[in-house]
Amino acid sequence: MVSAPSLSAFSARSQQQRLYRLVDSHGSPHSVLDDHYDSLESAWADAESWWQQQGAGQSGPVPIGVEVSTASGGWRTLRHPGR
Repeated sequence: MVSAPSLSAFSARSQQQRLYRLVDSHGSPHSVLDDHYDSLESAWADAESWWQQQGAGQSGPVPIGVEVSTASGGWRTLRHPGR
């Protein structure tokens, strides 16, 4: 019989700081905006600012996505490129 994780172990994992990163249209780390951000909002603000500087403005979907770090060390997509 496998015991359930303790409440303290769950709390420690759920309070782990999440990092955010920007990805390109292929889901790879963005070649220019390859950095870690403390929040979804700051990551997306950087993406929109860079996209507007490229001359694209508000003419269409931004081909940049956002991922968040997971407790297991991986990344999960929060916003797909082009939305």
